[in-house]
Amino acid sequence: MSTLQGIALVAQGGGPTAVINQSLVGVVNESRHHPQITKIYGARHGIRGVVKADFLDLTQTTARNLEQVAGTPASALGSTRDKPTPDYCKDMLAVIQKYGVRYFFYIGGNDSSDTCRLVNAYATAAGYDLRAVHVPKTIDNDLMETDHCPGFGSAAKFVAQAFAGVNMDNRALPGVYIGVVMGRHAGFLTAAAALARQYPDDGPHLIYLPERPFDPKRFVADVKKVYDRRGLCVIAVSEGISGKDGTPFISSLMKGKAVERDAHGNVQLSGTGALGDLLANLIRDKTDIKRVRSDTLGYLQRSFLGCVSESDAVEAREVGAKAVQFAAMGQRSGSVSIRRIGDYAVDYVLVPLEAVAAKTRHMPNNFMNAAGNHVTPAFLNYARPLVGPLPAFARIAAPAVAKR
Repeated sequence: MSTLQGIALVAQGGGPTAVINQSLVGVVNESRHHPQITKIYGARHGIRGVVKADFLDLTQTTARNLEQVAGTPASALGSTRDKPTPDYCKDMLAVIQKYGVRYFFYIGGNDSSDTCRLVNAYATAAGYDLRAVHVPKTIDNDLMETDHCPGFGSAAKFVAQAFAGVNMDNRALPGVYIGVVMGRHAGFLTAAAALARQYPDDGPHLIYLPERPFDPKRFVADVKKVYDRRGLCVIAVSEGISGKDGTPFISSLMKGKAVERDAHGNVQLSGTGALGDLLANLIRDKTDIKRVRSDTLGYLQRSFLGCVSESDAVEAREVGAKAVQFAAMGQRSGSVSIRRIGDYAVDYVLVPLEAVAAKTRHMPNNFMNAAGNHVTPAFLNYARPLVGPLPAFARIAAPAVAKR
């Protein structure tokens, strides 16, 4: 097989994460070890930057600058929510051909993998030799064919630490607390709130995920049961909870009012506190509980500075490097997949783009309890090595003074 010589182009798409730049630096550093890669370009703002030929010459970045960027959250090249339509990808290919790009690395989630699939297919049809490799990234942890996704571990660590703090706050001033966590179709990130539990009576006492139909009557009954027993209740709710018909619950609670939609036509779930407020009002209306509060963690989960899982950062760097190796040495297109080995190690394989593109992975049934309001030990065992150690905290250990 002859060596394919030309420029490498890397871009970042979708929601940022705390470790996405580790993958970018992994691509750049590894590309420098392969002489057939003549230059390394970075497209600003994802595929939009490819179509506009808005490139940075990353060949000229210094090692020190790259290391500083690697430890910085959010997408250093900028990102985009532009949908990878066939026409869009054809326009991308025209620019790729014009600039002599032979290696295309796209760091992102479901839509990014589909972009790689489309561009790769059009390049093949046009007889243009191109290696398109999808570098996985998503805090939702919902990509197919992989054990977990870079970005999830750090976001999960933030969620766990946030709920650990909520536990202490809610013990000091008891009431009902609702924390709304990102996750439209997959509940992995919301489930990570369970890692906050250090003491047996810690919250979250209830967890609701999009994989199970949400019943408002059962929700109120669950909350009242916990509150009557403990005098408080901490709840983790996925933003994507839906009814039996699959309609996002926020839509039914809005009772016909206009709901905001994102660039892909989906009901806007993040960036609004509506779901938390509506659920809090539901509890107030249906029970005699007066102290009910809600928060929406929102964008804080994605790129919180200083809250990074060590294993997440290492693996994010490695998937970028492996993408280059698969393309330059293996001469293949595909999507990089993480395989878990034993307890705990990982290996990396390249899977077909078609197996990942535009597909969504969900929480397995054995990660959720039968009642649909919490997670199982199987999930905790799965998530702990991805999140890593959490900060220690303690309660006062002193006996009560006998009353006179």
